[in-house]
Amino acid sequence: MRHFYRPTYSKLISYSALMAALCMLLSFSCFAQTPDPHSIPSVDGGAGPCSVQFTVHDESGSAVYAAKVRVHFSYGFLGAHKMDLEVATNVDGKARFNGLPARAKIPLLFVATQNGKEADYNYDPGANCKAEQTLVLKKP
Repeated sequence: MRHFYRPTYSKLISYSALMAALCMLLSFSCFAQTPDPHSIPSVDGGAGPCSVQFTVHDESGSAVYAAKVRVHFSYGFLGAHKMDLEVATNVDGKARFNGLPARAKIPLLFVATQNGKEADYNYDPGANCKAEQTLVLKKP
C-alpha cells in the first residue's frame, strides 16, 4: 500500500495565502505608471551649485534620442576628487547635469556621442553657472 503525501490543514492555509499574495502582487504590476518620455533625465554630481542643460540634435536639426553625454572633472583641494558623470538624452534630445563645481581650473569638457557621431562643449562654470547649450552631432 502506498502512502501519498497529504499536507496538513495549516500547510494548506499557508500555501493558499502565499498564492493569494502572489496573485495580488502580479495584479498590481499592471497599474505601474510608465515614465514620462518628455521628462529631462538628469544626474547630480554633488560637487557644487552649477548646472548645464543640453539639447542634442543631428545635422538635419532633429532631436537625438539616447545620445550619451559624458564629462570627467577634478574638484576640491589640489583636484583630489575626480568624478565621471554620464546621462542619456530623452525623446526631445535633452539632458541635464546638476551639482557641478562653481570653480574649475580648466573648463569642463562635455562630449556627446551616438552611432559614431560626436559633439563637444567646453563649459566654464565661473563664467556661467546655469548654462543651456545645443550640441549638433557630426562625424569626427
